Amino acid sequence: MPAPDSPGENIPPSARIPFSFELFPPRNEAAAHTLWDTIQQLAAVGPDFISVTYGANGSSRESSLEVLRYIREQTSVHPLAHLTCVGSSHYEANRLVREFLDAGITSFLALRGDPPRGAVEGDQFLGDLGSASELVQLIHRVQTERAQYATLPSRSASGGGAIPSTRQKVRVAVAAFPNGHPRSKRSNQDIDTLLAKQVSGATVAITQLFFHAEDYLGFVDEARAAGVTIPILPGVMPATAPTRLERILELTGERRPEELSRRLHASDSADEQAEIGIEHAVSLSLEILAGGAPGLHLYTFNQHRAVLSVLDGVGLIAGLTSPESPNHKESV
Repeated sequence: MPAPDSPGENIPPSARIPFSFELFPPRNEAAAHTLWDTIQQLAAVGPDFISVTYGANGSSRESSLEVLRYIREQTSVHPLAHLTCVGSSHYEANRLVREFLDAGITSFLALRGDPPRGAVEGDQFLGDLGSASELVQLIHRVQTERAQYATLPSRSASGGGAIPSTRQKVRVAVAAFPNGHPRSKRSNQDIDTLLAKQVSGATVAITQLFFHAEDYLGFVDEARAAGVTIPILPGVMPATAPTRLERILELTGERRPEELSRRLHASDSADEQAEIGIEHAVSLSLEILAGGAPGLHLYTFNQHRAVLSVLDGVGLIAGLTSPESPNHKESV
């Protein structure tokens, strides 16, 4: 399918196309201060949510929670916490979910998780939870149990509590893999896995990044035919340098975008490389939106300029912000 000729073509002008961002926890104090500014820049354009990754074996639990709290307390954006199955007992996973809920975090991305570096083949690294579907169920169960003990002030003479008539619900996202998970053993396994996650209570899926529109659109068609009904958000990353592109291809095993790769490697200018990567991401985003994508989920690498340029190029934030606008400094 050819990409639309201009930003927003084939997108209804009255439609509000949702978008969201992914961040990772800062690795040091200097990176943290830069991240607070990035969050403010991203929050200013009104994303549906900002997700924060979670390190293997809980290695970034404290810093992840700090970033999530900052988003919740210092912006009007909904924070979404990544959680993984790796290395957790049922007790530890239950405690972790409660800790995030107690901090006011009610949206999660439930992930099976990658094995720690140096781990042997097999699933021994997972702990008690063997799949993302089990983690989805656990999150809903913990929230349900937690809500049962929530009480409202009673107007009765006894002064006792009353169970609320409504309970706060959690939103649980899951991952989807348009080109197959690296550990998938058959072609339709990823569709079956996504369907199982939906049955377990997932409310939305977010795809691993991809570089070819037909990969996403074909995957969605197959998923719908199999009975998947939840929204499937496409994950898009502007590859603004050849080194970043090569690293992503190495980590994900995604199919190489030949024209993008050729142009990035042919340029010695960092500014030109950034423009090339943004141009590709804009074209990709327009094509998948025209094909029915319910929104965009942008991988930021903790930098705001490229992803805001993509949204501007697609026509989703025109007049709201500019990547070149003065930085708003914020600290915690």
